[in-house]
Amino acid sequence: MSSEKLKYGLLGEKLGHSFSPVIHYKLGISDYRLIETDGENLKNVLCDRCYGGFNITIPYKREAMKLCDEIDDEAKEIGCVNTIVREKDGRLFGYNTDINGFIYMARRADINFNGRKTLILGSGGTSLTVQKAARRLGASRITVISRSGEVTYERLRDYADSEIIVNTTPVGMYPDNLESLVRVGDFPNCTGVVDVIYNPRRTVILMDAERLGIPCTDGLPMLVYQAKRAQELFLRKSIPDSEAERVIRELRAESGNIVLIGMPGSGKSTVARLIADRTGKKLVDIDTEIEKTAGKTIPAIFEGDGENVFREFEREETAKAGKLTGMVIAAGGGVVKDMRNYASLRQNGRIYCICREIDKLDIKGRPLSKSKETLYSLQREREPLYRLFADVFVDNNAEPEVAAERILEDYYENISD
Repeated sequence: MSSEKLKYGLLGEKLGHSFSPVIHYKLGISDYRLIETDGENLKNVLCDRCYGGFNITIPYKREAMKLCDEIDDEAKEIGCVNTIVREKDGRLFGYNTDINGFIYMARRADINFNGRKTLILGSGGTSLTVQKAARRLGASRITVISRSGEVTYERLRDYADSEIIVNTTPVGMYPDNLESLVRVGDFPNCTGVVDVIYNPRRTVILMDAERLGIPCTDGLPMLVYQAKRAQELFLRKSIPDSEAERVIRELRAESGNIVLIGMPGSGKSTVARLIADRTGKKLVDIDTEIEKTAGKTIPAIFEGDGENVFREFEREETAKAGKLTGMVIAAGGGVVKDMRNYASLRQNGRIYCICREIDKLDIKGRPLSKSKETLYSLQREREPLYRLFADVFVDNNAEPEVAAERILEDYYENISD
């Protein structure tokens, strides 16, 4: 049977949301599917000859290796496989393309392991791959920390001199966003941070690294590059690295959030609707979501319950919206008053502050914008906070279409950062 007619898939126990089907589609395989199965059925799936190959994920990277007829030498050394190819005679050949993806990702982010003390969080199959990669890249010391291994998290302080931190655990992965095992600030010599998680775009440790100016990367480049290498094995043909970069860029653009903040009445909702219409991204207006959840208007919440209750609604709805991907998010004017909202919005988004002259701000129906004097006071209070949150400030004193166009130009120019 020709490779074009064969099916391919990602094999795991619980897959949920995965970029793998769209990645392989973008690289040229149209019939790639998610295959969830339990351990007892793993062998049956692998032996199904309608599949030409598989990518393997948690928790089967070691178990699937035992079911291969042949194993690539590098995969043997690592101790797990993440790609299995069915040969023409039906035999299963196991490879590890994760190591290719990891090395590509590290070099792409200018993270240098050579001579560096490396701390790896987690001891699963991906950790085995990272350990091999770190040795190949010249790490001077490799320490694996896990909950029950030789070195546990209780001993984390003993390795505060680590220079490279790599997270291979699912801690902080969607839907359990904004959880973290470590804080980068506890490692004063840190020169690079890698998180193999790709959803969300930025985990807590990556946002820590960004804040400290430390080179860092999420796991999307690794995911895409290992998929490119796996597809080369599936289809037995070479794919240029430029194709991997194309897919990374397209996925960044499609999955990233465009977040709008700014003073009440600055036109965030109008600009957000224009951007949503042009991009096809779904619009989430946090004030609208608050009213749905509360069952009353925002003025009624302020009048009947007070600002503190409103802010709690705002924090909860911001956390929900920030977990989503591929959205245009219009946040309320005071979202910057709670710094917890920054991580929620930043994790998947690029944040734009919409700016408008005070005399042009709409004050109708806005509880905290009852007069121009009040607006001037709010502006003085919030301006420093907007500067903490925003990646870019956008003037909206002309037509809103102009602001929307400026945002989109910036978004697509900087989507790969």
